[in-house]
Amino acid sequence: MSGPHVLELRATSIAFGGLKAVSDLDLILREGDLVGLIGPNGAGKTTVFNLITGVYRPTGGDVLLLGRSLVGMYPHAIADLGIGRTFQNVRLFRQMSVLDNVRVSLHRESASGMVPAVLRTAPFLREETAVRRKALELLSLMSLEEFAGARASDLPYGHQRRLEVARALALSPKLLLLDEPAAGMNPQETEGMMALVRKIRSDFGLTVLLVEHDMRFVMGICERIAVLDYGIKIAEGTPDAIKRDPRVIEAYLGAATADAAH
Repeated sequence: MSGPHVLELRATSIAFGGLKAVSDLDLILREGDLVGLIGPNGAGKTTVFNLITGVYRPTGGDVLLLGRSLVGMYPHAIADLGIGRTFQNVRLFRQMSVLDNVRVSLHRESASGMVPAVLRTAPFLREETAVRRKALELLSLMSLEEFAGARASDLPYGHQRRLEVARALALSPKLLLLDEPAAGMNPQETEGMMALVRKIRSDFGLTVLLVEHDMRFVMGICERIAVLDYGIKIAEGTPDAIKRDPRVIEAYLGAATADAAH
């Protein structure tokens, strides 16, 4: 790819007191990459997501989106620049409808102010129609359109995961961060999520970084994988290279898991 990388972590570090949770992490994602970040519990994977999205500020190094440093920016400003995110624990407006959960994200781009909304002017109504149409398109992509009027809390867990992805896509991101997208899913739901991630990467031209413990998911979908152990990157490469790397097998996969990931 010519021009700046979509995402670049340069010797990115963060310490909490005397504990260095992420240490001198270098990671590059180019346009269209689908990359996995794996490691044992407590390895620093979600912390990396929090560094990228501005929840935490690095104590060393840099985080760049398309060549622009994100360090010191607030999370909402980083989201506006083009980073969408899902969470390890589903975070939805649970008492709102499925449709309204997506509309809330789309309204970040709203041009109408309070007065047009109160007066329900013609431009406001046109904008509302466009927002509803876009929200329904995203729900259709997630196979959730039939649940548009349901409360988010009433959706099955796998559907809630899909709704969270729809909300992230509503931000029109350049980079999509998926934190354990297959967590809690049965094998059929996991297969469906794998197909969905491939489709949205292709259809939206996205760059995707995901954290996941399901090795069949990671090995089956990611083109490159980085491995963290105690906040240190111990390996990076193709799925085939990672599942054969002795350091990764010792720190995380174990021989049986590595064999099962084939």
